[in-house]
Parts: sequence; structure tokens; C-alpha cells
Amino acid sequence: MPLNCSNCKTYLQALPTRSQNVCCSRCKTLVRFAYSMCPPPPPPRSYSSSFSYNNLELPPPLSYTFSFFSYNKRPPPPSRFPHQRKRAVICGINYKGVGKNTELDGCTNDAISMQALLVSEFKFPASSIRMLTEMKGHQAPTKTNITLALRWLVQDCQAGDSLVFYFSGHGDQKPNNTGDEEDELDETLLPLDYETKGVIVDDEINDIIVRPISAGVKLHAIVDACHSGTVLDLPFLCKIDKSGRRWFWKEHRGPKKGGVWKGTKGGEVISFSGCDDHQNSVEKGIPRGAMTWAFIDAIDRGCGNTYGNLLLAMRSTVVKDCIDAASPIQEPQLTSSEVFDVFTRPFSL
Repeated sequence: MPLNCSNCKTYLQALPTRSQNVCCSRCKTLVRFAYSMCPPPPPPRSYSSSFSYNNLELPPPLSYTFSFFSYNKRPPPPSRFPHQRKRAVICGINYKGVGKNTELDGCTNDAISMQALLVSEFKFPASSIRMLTEMKGHQAPTKTNITLALRWLVQDCQAGDSLVFYFSGHGDQKPNNTGDEEDELDETLLPLDYETKGVIVDDEINDIIVRPISAGVKLHAIVDACHSGTVLDLPFLCKIDKSGRRWFWKEHRGPKKGGVWKGTKGGEVISFSGCDDHQNSVEKGIPRGAMTWAFIDAIDRGCGNTYGNLLLAMRSTVVKDCIDAASPIQEPQLTSSEVFDVFTRPFSL
């Protein structure tokens, strides 16, 4: 390691490896240097009252820092946004005590599994996730509480924020009289107290968590419920065949939609749903929701690198592992506030 004396500039050679100081043979000046496998800490401002390093011009020390991880995986690029926040609302309803024909078994399990996925895989702080289930310690998933949680989710959102709304429970449809639905039916989500307080209609969901999303903010909805294909009323629906070779975005507009815009204020909203609007979502025998099971399974198997691959993997798993031959077809759907290439856009939350 070549080095010149800081006092007389004499060339110093044959320095012992890992030494921290060397004495110049000509002027007897003590020269400090560093040679280590990792970058050394910065030198102190002064070594003693009689010797100062303030004016030393040492060359940068050699560094042989080497990491298997950093060599094989490109580090994440710096954020374009100085402010980044992650928030999630997770709702799972089993409807216990509401009625025998209404009760479900796996929705609370789905909610707990989704919480674990967000925390472990996507680094959501546990404190930033609002849980609504029938479990002790969680907020009750009533209509009022769900609505308030959704408003909290998008409140004061700023560029760089990543937001998630997850719902596992009953979905339904009701007649639409505004002309903004192609099938003349609104999609709905059923809160725990839907019999007395009513359902949550797709128009309400769109008003609360889609329209306020401003530029730079991204929101994902994951809805495991019957008739949930377009439950956020997003403008575009992805149509894709089983092979993934043929796909396109279909504009989701009713015959009398007029000038009503169901998109955002410049941000991005993407929704995965359990099935098409005319289909039902089923539970896997564990019990777990078939769509939730397929979503988490696809992430665990590394199939979630792009939105298109994730959607195809979910559909394949639902058909192969979650429904039997006698069950009606259930195809998870993808809708968005804007069009994009589903096989090149990386999936992330």
C-alpha cells in the first residue's frame, strides 16, 4: 500500500498490512493510515494536545467490502419522493351470529394472513395497519367503522404513499338506476351489521378511496368476495386469456355514464378481486378464501413479479387447488384507474 509522508513527502513503502501508524524514517513523523476489510470510521479531529491531524491529507483507505447480497441483487433506487408512508385497512368478517346461512369460516383467517404478509413481505409497520374483524382486540367491522377506516386510509395522503385496502367477506349486487353500470347492477360489500345499517355500494367506495388519490400515491385493493370484479368502479378492466398471450384493457363505462369520472386525482389505484361481477367466491377447505389463498401462494412462490403473472398464477391456483369440478367458475379479476402493460409493470405494495 503506497503512501507519502505528510510532512516531508518521502515515499513510504513496504507498509505492514493492517498497521494503523507508521513512522517516517527520514523526519520521524508519525503517519496514520487505515487498511481494513470495511470502511474505517472517520479520523478524530485531534489525536493529542501536541499532535493534530486536522491538516493531514490522507488518501482514501482501500476498502474490500464485499457482500453476496449486494453483488447479486441490485440495491433499490433512491426514492423519487422524500415522503413515504405505508398504511393498510384489513377487514375480515365471518358474520357469526348473524344467521346460519350467512356465516363464513375463513374470513378472519384471511385477515390475519394478509396482515402477516404485509408486515413480513412488504414491510408495512404493524402500527400502520387497522384491523377490523370479530376477534377480540380488533375494531368491529360495522358499516360505520369500515367507512371511517377507509377515510383514515386516504387521509392526508402524499406522493410516495403506498395504501392497501383488503376485504374478505360477503359481496352482493343491487339494481343500479344511474346508468353507470353495464349490467345495470351495483356491486356491494356487506358489513357485519348490513341487516340494520345496509350495504356499502361501489359508488361509495369509489368516492371514499379512489377519487381522493393524488399524483404519486398508489392504492391497492384486494377484495375476496362474491360479485367483486368491479367493486371499486375503476375505469379499466383487464381481459386476459389463460395463456396470457392475448390481453387488453376494457373500458368499464355504463351506457349513460355521461361526464362522471370514476378515476383518481392523478394517483394510481389497482384492484385484485376474487371473481367477476356475475360470479361467486368460494372458501377453501382449510378454511380460507380461495382468492386470498391464491394471492398469498403466488407471492410465496415468486409469481408476483408482474401484475400479469400474479393474476395468471392466482387463476391457476383457484382452479387447481380451491374449487372442484361441480363448483361454478371463479376467475380473479384485475381493474385499474389507468392502463399499463401488465407483463412489464413490476408488482409491489
